[in-house]
Amino acid sequence: MLSALVRSLRPAQWVKNLFVLAPLVFAHRLEDPEPLRRAALAFAIFCAASSAVYLFNDLRDREADRLHPVKARRPIASGALPAAVAYGAALVLAGGALAGALALGHPFMLALGGYLALNLLYSAALKHIVILDVMSIAAGFVLRVLGGAAAIGVAVSSWLVLCGTFLALFLAFSKRRHEVMLLSDDAKAQRKVLAEYSPVFLDQMINVVTASTLISYALYTVAPETTERLGTRHLIWTLPLVLFGIFRFLYLLYQHPGERNPTETILTDAPFVANMALWGLLVLVLIYGV
Repeated sequence: MLSALVRSLRPAQWVKNLFVLAPLVFAHRLEDPEPLRRAALAFAIFCAASSAVYLFNDLRDREADRLHPVKARRPIASGALPAAVAYGAALVLAGGALAGALALGHPFMLALGGYLALNLLYSAALKHIVILDVMSIAAGFVLRVLGGAAAIGVAVSSWLVLCGTFLALFLAFSKRRHEVMLLSDDAKAQRKVLAEYSPVFLDQMINVVTASTLISYALYTVAPETTERLGTRHLIWTLPLVLFGIFRFLYLLYQHPGERNPTETILTDAPFVANMALWGLLVLVLIYGV
């Protein structure tokens, strides 16, 4: 049961909470011990909150998940994790996250509370409304960025919000396309909103947000306020790595589709992981001279 509970927390998905650390890096506060400590605590709190959300969603969706070729193997849907245990764990994690948020101040508490409220609303209603379901997922990523900024007391960059929003939409629309293609004629039975999507429509949305992500990131790297705040004009040299990362993601989505959704596949794709590690290292070198 312990193993089933850990799998239901989806620790591999905690990588999404790295959005919380973006303000720390791009506000040039990584070398300050106190902001670093507060950002690490914010990251841990969002990990607890996101795991609580996963448990709650799996509990609500367990009947539909049993019709899914992959989700049917999830511990709650398969019966490996009793619903009562999952409910208890979700309440403990959500309560612990809110209690920990008190230590980081009112603005962070608002961001975390907004994240939890958004996910409850998503589970109850928004996930059944076409387009709004995807935008709700993207909003969760933006709230992570806002929470990270609130935790260390810095103003969040408009460019960072733009890049985060478009990247989150890119990931969310890609996930929807994978679900539609994987489930095919059974998509509606698994989730009604999937019947409102088609591969052609999702391809158009992916094209829009892909271009928007790349353009906003490119403009961010050369914006005068960016070069002034970060003390470097060379962040533009990270753009080829961002391009490769997005192109590799699309390559896996279209050329090598599998049972796992693309946001899970990239975590085990060696070229993608190596590229992101190189991007992170280059960012640190350019901003901090490490």
